[in-house]
Amino acid sequence: MTTVDRIDNIPPSEWNALLTTAQPFIRHEFLAALEASGSVGPGTGWQPRHLILRDTDGHAAAAAPIYEKQDSFGEFVFDFAWANAYRQCGLAYYPKLVAAVPYTPVTGPRLLARDADTRRQLAAALARLVDGRRYSSAHVLFTDADDRTALAAATDEAPDGLINAPAAAMRRGCQYRWYNRGYATFDTFLAQLSSKRRKQIRRERRELHAAGVRIEVRHPHEISAELWSTLYSFYDRTYAVRGQDPYLTPAFFDELAARMPDQTLFFIAFHGHDPVGMAFMMCDKHALYGRHWGCHTDYLHLHFETCYYAAIDYCIANNLAFFDAGVQGEHKIRRGFEPFTSWSAHAIANPTLRSAIVDFVERESALVADHEAEERARSSFPNAQSTQNTSPT
Repeated sequence: MTTVDRIDNIPPSEWNALLTTAQPFIRHEFLAALEASGSVGPGTGWQPRHLILRDTDGHAAAAAPIYEKQDSFGEFVFDFAWANAYRQCGLAYYPKLVAAVPYTPVTGPRLLARDADTRRQLAAALARLVDGRRYSSAHVLFTDADDRTALAAATDEAPDGLINAPAAAMRRGCQYRWYNRGYATFDTFLAQLSSKRRKQIRRERRELHAAGVRIEVRHPHEISAELWSTLYSFYDRTYAVRGQDPYLTPAFFDELAARMPDQTLFFIAFHGHDPVGMAFMMCDKHALYGRHWGCHTDYLHLHFETCYYAAIDYCIANNLAFFDAGVQGEHKIRRGFEPFTSWSAHAIANPTLRSAIVDFVERESALVADHEAEERARSSFPNAQSTQNTSPT
């Protein structure tokens, strides 16, 4: 087992050979763009500590995007209360380890491996780093079913059973996706909704169009330097109104345009010839992923059109299976989205606080399950089963 502080210390071909998904965020190119642009690294709260298991020939047999964290920002699985509990006990919660894609709450693989046995070895190697001295805990965020199986199976090789219940907490979350059920047009999709919801969406789109706003979908090579500067200012404004600095630097988008141009999309809202808003998204051959948005002026319904409706149009036109629009947003139910379960795993070294956190997560997960059931009952597709496995193991 080795750890590296730069993902470029492992060849892209070796990292990507371990992938079992087309999802863009876990690819070497995306993670390298974050590092090369200074969006992660010194001063960002995300210090790379990528974990690598090598075979006898020195090639990567398993790998995980691991970061040493001195805070809990940019994770979207909130553990600030846990950090406060540590502080009240006179203990240090930070630094901790996080296996995740920074700033990206999208479910996918975090433990990359050639096979299930190697993935289990990688999970055990991660557990061994949680000794309560250097690191208080390890958190595997928005993880998939294969990872959760490996984390549970790592018990026998992990010290003090850190990766298995009750030592580890499997934390449940609720997110929302739009699923393409073979719709020929946007109106075909709308026909599946209630009359009230159809009328609401049509009115919102009609009113924005009447205001002279239209959406154009562009790849990076179709965006001039001047337009790009404007689009980044929209993204920056989203954080500025909250008194924060943006997570992603301008250089990140330059890096992404160079490394992953075909998977990078901007949904740009124009009023006449003037750009007034944008949504940054990424895609693979199966899905569209909404990531960030921003605007110059808060036009009525601009957010819904730029971030949801235009994206649904794009998925239908390009025969994509689903649209993941990001975290939060019960309002998405009214716009044809459906709830699905996300999972994160949390290994805590301190036995007393571990017990309290496991108890909290179990009670919280029951409440989240109830909430998800209520949301599905409210959705336009209450009997549909999403492709997301809802079991924690």
